[in-house]
Amino acid sequence: MVEVVGVRFKRTMKIYDFDANSLALEKNDPVIVETEHGITLGKVVIPPHMKEKNLIHKGLKRVLRKATEDDIRQAEEIRQKELRAKFFCAEKARELGLFMKVVNVEYFFDGSKAIFYFTADKRVDFRRLVRLLASEFKTRIEMRQIGARDEAKLVGGIGACGRELCCAKFMPSFELVSIKMAKAQGLLLNPDDISGRCGRLMCCLAFEFPLYKEMGKKIPKMGKRIKTTKGEGRVVRLDILKERFWVHLNKTGETVEMTPENWMKG
Repeated sequence: MVEVVGVRFKRTMKIYDFDANSLALEKNDPVIVETEHGITLGKVVIPPHMKEKNLIHKGLKRVLRKATEDDIRQAEEIRQKELRAKFFCAEKARELGLFMKVVNVEYFFDGSKAIFYFTADKRVDFRRLVRLLASEFKTRIEMRQIGARDEAKLVGGIGACGRELCCAKFMPSFELVSIKMAKAQGLLLNPDDISGRCGRLMCCLAFEFPLYKEMGKKIPKMGKRIKTTKGEGRVVRLDILKERFWVHLNKTGETVEMTPENWMKG
């Protein structure tokens, strides 16, 4: 058994296991940890707990110590440096005629490297830009192109529901979302209604899909011609969660509300 602690480096990032190093750590403690990229500031999100060795990945790194006030002050200075680097990079990209959008900058805690995240419709030759950035900030530079969903996750914002974006609030990684999920929920396939801030299908469609899929078995599909206790007709509207559907009757031309009990299967 090994005593491990769960640490997160960014609010929206994955939780990583670290050797607790026999330190008295509690949830929300800022800590300095050893990573493959050097020394980094993180936050404890899962307090120390015992874990089987076979459940731990090889090369488990350690928590070096609790973060000091100087460490936290340094982290704030890094955030200011990242903001300056973002605007500097965007300005130089415009001057060089590069069609790219600088989304975010991430500095290593020890200042040894800076990662510039950007979006672009096409491949970008950023070699001249990298030289300018290296000259200005005196550190190693990495340019990392990301997609629209990653941009939304990094930038954050408010969704159509009025709440903070799921990807920026709590999702450590993206789930597969398909148009099939929207159909299963009886939604109109209007891109404006089923797309998130990133322009892709909303992540919440994947969260709700299992429930709609199970409850959808109790009522007929949209557009299906069925036999009911009131005659034959075609399903023209669904309310899956309330287990109701509306049928346009062939004989009378009426559209009537029905429940699963009215559906004559077979």
